[in-house]
Amino acid sequence: MAQPPRVSSHLPRFASRRDRRRAQGAWRQALRRAGGTLALALFAMLATAGQAQQSAPPPTTSPTGTPTGTSTVTPAIPGLRVDQDTPVVFTADEVEFNQQTGVVTARGRVEAWQGERFVRADTFIHDRNTGVTILRGNVQLLEADGQVFYAEEAELADQFRDGVLREIRARLVQNARMAATGARRSGGEVTDLARVVYSACNLCETDPTRPPLWQLRARVATQDRRSERISYRDAVVEVGGVPVLYTPFFSHPDPQTPRSSGFLFPSFGYTRFLGAFAALPYFWAIDGQQDLTATLTQGSEVLPNLDLLYRRRFNNGEVNLQGSIGYLRRSTLRRLSEFGQTQDEQVAGHVAARGRFHVTENWRVGFDINRASSEGYLRTYRLGVQRVLVSQVYAEGFWRTEHYARIDARAYQGLRTLEDTRLLPVVAPNAFYEYAPRQTVLGGHLTLDMGALSLTRPVGSATQRLASRLAWERPMLGSQGDIWTIRAQTDLRAYHADGQQNAPGLLPDANGTRGDANLRLALDWRMPLVRPVGIWGQQLLEPRVQVVTGPATGRQTRFPNEDSVDFEFTDANLFQLNRFTGRDRQEGGTRVDAALRASWLFPNGGRVEGLAGRSFRFHDSNIFPANSGLERRESDWVGRAAFAPVPWFEVMGRTRLDGRSGRNRASDAVLATSLGRIGVLDNVVLTTSYFDQPPQAFFANDPGRREVGLGLGAEYRTRAGGVWRANGSMQLDLRTERPAWLLGTAGYEDECCIIQAQFQRRLGFNPITNDPYRGNTTLLFRIAFKTVGDFSLRAL
Repeated sequence: MAQPPRVSSHLPRFASRRDRRRAQGAWRQALRRAGGTLALALFAMLATAGQAQQSAPPPTTSPTGTPTGTSTVTPAIPGLRVDQDTPVVFTADEVEFNQQTGVVTARGRVEAWQGERFVRADTFIHDRNTGVTILRGNVQLLEADGQVFYAEEAELADQFRDGVLREIRARLVQNARMAATGARRSGGEVTDLARVVYSACNLCETDPTRPPLWQLRARVATQDRRSERISYRDAVVEVGGVPVLYTPFFSHPDPQTPRSSGFLFPSFGYTRFLGAFAALPYFWAIDGQQDLTATLTQGSEVLPNLDLLYRRRFNNGEVNLQGSIGYLRRSTLRRLSEFGQTQDEQVAGHVAARGRFHVTENWRVGFDINRASSEGYLRTYRLGVQRVLVSQVYAEGFWRTEHYARIDARAYQGLRTLEDTRLLPVVAPNAFYEYAPRQTVLGGHLTLDMGALSLTRPVGSATQRLASRLAWERPMLGSQGDIWTIRAQTDLRAYHADGQQNAPGLLPDANGTRGDANLRLALDWRMPLVRPVGIWGQQLLEPRVQVVTGPATGRQTRFPNEDSVDFEFTDANLFQLNRFTGRDRQEGGTRVDAALRASWLFPNGGRVEGLAGRSFRFHDSNIFPANSGLERRESDWVGRAAFAPVPWFEVMGRTRLDGRSGRNRASDAVLATSLGRIGVLDNVVLTTSYFDQPPQAFFANDPGRREVGLGLGAEYRTRAGGVWRANGSMQLDLRTERPAWLLGTAGYEDECCIIQAQFQRRLGFNPITNDPYRGNTTLLFRIAFKTVGDFSLRAL
């Protein structure tokens, strides 16, 4: 190899400083040319071994990394083929070349790359005759997908694709790590390892020799990057260094693969209907856009059940299709009859499908299909217990913030055998359009909507409705700081109804075709009075009065009632022009609404707030049902109170008191507090709730609800970054003096493991027979080794 010319460090004296600088520049240029000649000579010698492709430009030279450090490499561009015959290019502190043997030796911070592979080492020896490269000392092999292999010594060939490594350690994606006494690479895709240890857990910072939370030990292992799996022979699972499971063969997806086909961890358990059962799922990653999960469930009391879940993503949407089929023995049907699930069919199944698609930038469509042979089938195979299944197809459009449109069709399936499911409606179509222009109209904000509804039942009533609403609102500021608001609202309705004498409300006069209109005008005044109180923040006192008028509507028994059955009078709808939830009932006449709100705002973000108000009508009206709070001229008192002196503590409650006697008729309250650190616990959260709802007059056999709930949660974070969590809650039905449900969860999670336990007990009672529901206890255990698998045990 040519040597650079020897350069003297002594320069002759020149008569002037300019000549001296000119001579120094000439010597520097000669040195640069000599260095460039050396680099070209090295490149030419390595390229003569049959390698004619141009190499990629070298990366910036960096100091040699250590096994405890991190290394990154630019991933390969998908779809771009890299020629594996590209020459080896490297940088080093010192390079030697033996012309007789054809061996190039580089030492000191050596970095070499060929194609997509990049290596680092203290010593680099390359034989250009055989193409074999030997690396010694702090060897690092970086793959294009982000994996990094560390070794004490490596012998590589075939453009770094094949080779043997000694004392290997590997850093994979998703925090996974492997270590082995030796490894053999074949074709750059298959790596055989001996005496392997695999884990995704971080080592203890204070004592790295301590075993991790879990690890896999195996006699041999194979990392196959073609099948994207890691397989083990004679594998042992250790938890905290203690062996807990041995298996002669074990395989799991490579951590670099987010989706890989194969069997998932089975789940085991025991239920009243299945007996002892096992569920074995198989996951098939069809391609990058779709997959299929097939789960076979076998119990000691039932025949096998097959559940299929198909998922696919498109450029403009996604679909999830799930279905199952099974066979219920007569013994299972007899046990289901204890829960009120009387049924005769034995072949059973269910379908749950969901799809969402963005057709254009303004329109999207979707569907939900949910059907089941019976509630008993869903309960038996742990597919969820629901009273009613809803199926729908819809399309909706958005145009900036001004326009919205939706049209859908819905069908309901009732699963309770004690109910007459023929009374459930089929809605087709249900169309709605709303327009809210940005610009003001006559100084106010305008909204316009229109809707069409068609509703039929197999037995009972049928209703078709056209409805429209035009609303306008203009706020104005008075001379004293008071706020005046003018509101106007017009409703138009047209109906065609049949069979209303069989409807729940018994409305025989509603049959036929008819329409009407309603106009509501309102003048709203409020005066916010604010007073600063120095370091204590500021106080607010705001009286509010609203006068609403319009023609009287009467009882409106000539119109069906489908969407205004569930009515509740609270502070939230005290000032609404029409306090019914839907369009089938319209409020009329003249009334005055009044309320007083007071609040104290603290500088730390806390507050104390309260509101009380009621409504007064000028004329009697029997449109509102009993116990609604609006059945008399003077309404009930409605109020709201909130107490949050600090950001971590808040109490909020609502109440409705009888307007004459002051007796409590409805109330609810919620207390939420985050107590922060208590002892070794990093955070403690306490929640308490109270709920009291009177019976709904429109619904038969509704006893009302009066419940109190309590929840407590705690969290502890370890030094290593793991988190222990525990939560417990209960709900008590005060009317029956019986517990409603109990729930308790506890678990631990860190970077490599999830351990969870959950207990749930529902103590519901059938409102018709007053008998308790059975089989409502669930016990669930879950252990997940991240990057490996998830194991669960369930009892019901």
